Amino acid sequence: MSDRIILHCDLNNFFASVSLLSNPTLYDLPVAVCGSVEARHGIVLAKNEIAKKYGVKTAEAVWEAKAKCKDLVILPPDYKKYREYSHAAREIYSRYTDLIEPFGIDECWLDVTGSTLLFGTGEQMAEKIRKTVKKELGITISVGVSFNKIFAKLGSDMKKPDAVTVISRENFKRKVWPLPVGDLLFIGKHTAEKLNANGIFSIGDITLCEDGMLTRLFGKNGLLLKTYALGLDDSPVSPPDENYKPKSIGRSTTPDHDITGRDEVWRIFLSLAEEVSDEMRKTGLYATGVQIHTRDTALKIKETARVMDMPTNSALILAKCGIELFDKTYKWDLPLRSVGIRAVNLKGDAVAVQEDLFGESNKNEKIEKIENSIYDVRGKFGKGSIKRGRNVKTDGK
Repeated sequence: MSDRIILHCDLNNFFASVSLLSNPTLYDLPVAVCGSVEARHGIVLAKNEIAKKYGVKTAEAVWEAKAKCKDLVILPPDYKKYREYSHAAREIYSRYTDLIEPFGIDECWLDVTGSTLLFGTGEQMAEKIRKTVKKELGITISVGVSFNKIFAKLGSDMKKPDAVTVISRENFKRKVWPLPVGDLLFIGKHTAEKLNANGIFSIGDITLCEDGMLTRLFGKNGLLLKTYALGLDDSPVSPPDENYKPKSIGRSTTPDHDITGRDEVWRIFLSLAEEVSDEMRKTGLYATGVQIHTRDTALKIKETARVMDMPTNSALILAKCGIELFDKTYKWDLPLRSVGIRAVNLKGDAVAVQEDLFGESNKNEKIEKIENSIYDVRGKFGKGSIKRGRNVKTDGK
């Protein structure tokens, strides 16, 4: 049986590249797309190649980036335009195959195994896609070509921007194994540090490890890393299912000031839970658990979750469960920089609700009916037609 032909297409410096299309006079300057400094989302979301040469990094604070590059030009994000260009790129990919699996807004895997008779080899298809994206969209792309998804992704990362890299069955040991472990997909900073602490520095080193050692370090995921390093990844390219339903829906916010009191946390949870609730209703889903996210002024992040007594799509019930979890887990050692709430373990609307002995399900059902009516009215007359009073008791009762 012949190998599969998998492409990984990665649009180069995507946010920055698309934003520069509307600002052509900035092409020769260092540019970064950043969240609003005034709203305290002041981090680098993307940068162009010139800014990258100054050492500007994604996710660092704007002040850090400007310390490295005093002439850095800051542009605001334009998510609508990014979605348009992402869809346009996928339309180009669809000319070669219908087996397209998105991996974020700017990356996709393509299985082009069945397209060779029409379009040539995997490398030839990758070159055609690279040239077409540049001609039709005005931005560049790097494409990795390999016999599995992991190596295809690795290939697209090896040469940037505007390049095609082939990792074949014949050359992968020479090309892949000398690379640092952190280059392998799904190995993050902490995993790489743990591997390094145990004398494992290259991807090739992983292949020499005993299974027992990797299992002790990482559980079953340790064996998965070895599978990837050996080139044995057989995961399919899986296009999104039209009937796909998310497993969780969440929202978070960073206010323009530090959060210093529980009452404000409650109001924020309630506001965010309304957005989450609306999204659940759109998709016909109910939450069976809630997760909260906090980040204090020392930038320490904490996430905790709990199972709910019964499935719900109610904003009020979701927020109430969230504030109860918050009260149990946050000690107010420091003010908060940001908070978030997430509905987790989502189920379809046919999920059974088990009646409880003390009538709580009946009470929750009444709350959900009221919120369903509010949702319907807002759908007809706009989101501002009915607003929730912010004087709801902060104990959630």
